[in-house]
Amino acid sequence: MSSAELFEHLQSGATTVCRAWLLTRKDGLTLGFTDHDQDLTFESVTFKAETGLTALALQQQTGLSVDNSEAMGGFSDDAITETDLAAGRYDGAQVKAWLVNWKSVGQRLLQFVGTIGEIKRVDGRFTAELRSLTDKLNQPRGRAFHSGCSAVLGDTKCRFDLQAPGYFAELTLLGYDGLGRLVFANPGQIASGWFGRGKAIVQTGRAAGLMSVIKTDKVENGQRTIEIWGGFGSSPVVGDRILLQAGCDKLAETCKSKFNNFLNFRGFPHIPGEDWLMSYPVSSQPNDGGSLF
Repeated sequence: MSSAELFEHLQSGATTVCRAWLLTRKDGLTLGFTDHDQDLTFESVTFKAETGLTALALQQQTGLSVDNSEAMGGFSDDAITETDLAAGRYDGAQVKAWLVNWKSVGQRLLQFVGTIGEIKRVDGRFTAELRSLTDKLNQPRGRAFHSGCSAVLGDTKCRFDLQAPGYFAELTLLGYDGLGRLVFANPGQIASGWFGRGKAIVQTGRAAGLMSVIKTDKVENGQRTIEIWGGFGSSPVVGDRILLQAGCDKLAETCKSKFNNFLNFRGFPHIPGEDWLMSYPVSSQPNDGGSLF
């Protein structure tokens, strides 16, 4: 790849350049696009021309400012579909963008590396915000001091094994009403509410790989009803397999009794809360400065 040759070509006054984009989704799927009228091939990827995808000029800045752009296009059955966008399959996908001499694709310049941000869908078209790597510098870092656990159940800080027996169940879907309620046969002796605040992950069918957070978990009349937040984006159907994972409310007592994992608890259960800071002396209660616990 020669950017020097591309610069020389740009100075010639008669250019044959176009843009090309490579999208890599979190599930590993890669897609190549170009605004040229013919397909291009480089980096072991074919960049498709007949996708209707275009992009605004990249705004590049010095220092730590965030570079940004937008990609726009129409939905296509063999490229980016509205169903996949609605299901969140492109959320956070990696994007690379090149300026390419389409007569000699070896002459190209990598102009942008980043991720897809906000996506808007209107009248059969979409607009995707492209965020550069410096956008990560805008994300908050550091540890918050509060009574609840700051770890995510099962992550490297929590260290709990979500594949431990009794903390997950893969069930066959008996019913889904499209409003976020899933119905299963009740598995064994798992108590009602056990999966509340956990995850429901679709294992099979067109929605495979999609995940939603569990709002409520109830067992009634031999059936388990799971209500999720926000749906899956693409609806599962009866017969699909759904993996349910136990949930955590971030409280110290739950960490002890439900998961036996208090050694990895990442909160501060004895830190004074707002109710203590706003309290006042009451004659019927001791006010001797002793321990609150």
